[in-house]
Order: sequence, then structure tokens, then C-alpha cells
Amino acid sequence: MSIRIKSGSLSDFFDSAKETAKEIDEGKRVTRKNTIWVDPTELMFLLKPERAKLIRFLRGKKRVCFSDLVNGMKRTAVSLNKDLSLLSKYQLVKTYKETNPGHGVHKVVEPMFGNQKIEFRAEI
Repeated sequence: MSIRIKSGSLSDFFDSAKETAKEIDEGKRVTRKNTIWVDPTELMFLLKPERAKLIRFLRGKKRVCFSDLVNGMKRTAVSLNKDLSLLSKYQLVKTYKETNPGHGVHKVVEPMFGNQKIEFRAEI
């Protein structure tokens, strides 16, 4: 199974939902579609090389401490936070703070794609 990231408008999303509804009405078996709809202008931001490296770094991991991510990626916390914010917007990662007994709190990053392939599709 893979995650498809498609560029398109809100009407494209509803057209896709209507197709699925028709399949259900016809009694066809509907398989889960892991599709994330992205505004075409933002799709280019998702395709930046550093974000691809971040996704590859996170692939297959259940969770990563943010400080380990900064060290492992050899990037600044500010740049990683910007990338994680965009990936979080499209539900590719989840970030939260967790107590670290005796040491305060730390930020944790959970990839939501596991080992799944992420496929980008753009139509112009």
C-alpha cells in the first residue's frame, strides 16, 4: 500500500469522493485509498530535497526525539521545525511534547507513513 499525494482543488477532492460513493452504491468492494490532496502551489514546497531526505530518515521509524533528528540530519532546529510543520499539515508526521523524567520535556516526531511508499502525482 502507498500514500498518494495529489495536487488539486477542493472540487477535485469532491469528484474523487463522488466516484467512491458511486462504487459503494453499485455494491463494489472499495479499497482504502491513502490519498492526501495538496494545493498545487504547496506541492512544490513538499518536493524540496531536504524534505525528501527528512522523509527517508524517518521511514520505518516509530518515533524519533527531535534532538536526535537535529543531530542525525545535521540541520538547524528552525529549519526542521518548518519542514515538520508542513509535513504535519498534510498528516505525514505527528509531533508532540512528552515528559522526560528528571529532564523536563522533549519533542517527539512520529512518522505516519511507516514503510509505505509515498507517491506524488501532479496534473497541470
